[in-house]
This record gives sequence, C-alpha cells and structure tokens, in this order.
Amino acid sequence: MNWENVKAVIFDVDGTLYEQSRLRKKMLATLLLHYSVRPWRFRELQALYHFRLEREKRPGYCSQDLENEQYLWCADKLKVKPEKIKSLVERWMFSAPNRFLSDCMFPGIKDFFLVLKDAGIKTAIYSDYKAREKLLAMGLEPDLVVSSTDPYINRLKPDPTALLFVAGQFSLDPSDCLFIGDREELDGQCAINAGLPYLIVDKKPFGSFDFYTNLISQFSLLKKAS
Repeated sequence: MNWENVKAVIFDVDGTLYEQSRLRKKMLATLLLHYSVRPWRFRELQALYHFRLEREKRPGYCSQDLENEQYLWCADKLKVKPEKIKSLVERWMFSAPNRFLSDCMFPGIKDFFLVLKDAGIKTAIYSDYKAREKLLAMGLEPDLVVSSTDPYINRLKPDPTALLFVAGQFSLDPSDCLFIGDREELDGQCAINAGLPYLIVDKKPFGSFDFYTNLISQFSLLKKAS
C-alpha cells in the first residue's frame, strides 16, 4: 500500500475484524446446548439459517426499507411472522455472539486502529449487518459506523452507496479511502464500484494470522522513511 495517499480506512466487520469460523464454533456449541433441552423449538435454527441464506441470495439489493424487508424474506419462506424472525436474529446473531468476539479478534487489529488514529487517518466501519454492538464488544472506536440497513443506505454490497457515503462524510475523494474486507466478490467488488483501493485479508489460520501486524510494519517503515 502507498500509505501516503490514504486519508481514511474503512473496515468490513465479519471475517475482517475477527475470525468467523472461530466464532461460529463457539456459537454452534451455545446453540446446541440451548436447543438440546428444547427440541420442540428446533425450527428456530432453521429460521436463522434461512435469514442468512435469503440475504446471501441478494447481492447488491436495494430498497426503501431494507431493515424490515430482510425479515420478510425469511418469514415468507417459513410462513411465520416477521417479528418472530427479527426476535431470533436479534438474540442469536446480534447479541449472543458478542461475548465471544474479544476472543476471536484478529491479532493486531486494535494496535492497527491506534496506529491509524495517531497518524490522523480516519477510521470507519461498513458492514452489511448492524455492527455497533459488535464494535463495543471488541473495544473498537471508529470515527464512523455505517450498515447496509441504515435508512440512508438501504443497499447490500457490492452496491457502492455506503462507501461513497463514508467518503462524503469525511469530505474525501473515494480514491483517498482504503477499504479492507474479506470477500473479493462482495468487499472487493464494492470497492471497485466505488473507485476505492482495497485489501482482502489473508486466509490464514488464527494462530499464524499476521495481516494487521504486517500492515503496521509497512506503515511504520513508511513513516521512518519520510
């Protein structure tokens, strides 16, 4: 990266700030423990599966009310009330996993945030899902948090609206913002659509993950050279 041109760094969340497979193993154990003594409610797991699946079917989807519409997709599929889907998602996707996040954060991510802050580089979050509670659980404090379901976005990746919104909020040209994500087909394409440079995190085992520590080293070398 040519860090001299970077004035803001925008991060995806799931799979970018923490290892998803590590979190999913912990959540699988939690869900199995909960539902093993409540087998009559096992269909709730099916609802969680279809909620995520229906979203994955709609890359780049845009609407006037994505926050509520996302629950209707799953509710129509399973013939249940959308309020039921929303309650399950809020509990098992947006709340329960948060207690495990600090243990699943990628090494170096907190230090990288501090390095960027010390250098006067803005930080932002852009996630297809709500992210504020996750960030609190991880102890990360970006300058701006944006989600696809925010009423002023209402678009899923790889639609570039959210990235352009962040650049506008920082009064920056998109080319001055770096987007870091974990999926080339969504995060990478989203950055391309918005005219942003981007990086995709390395696919390495958690114990040997050094993506952010390498970025810190690159950044430090550049600062020393200047």
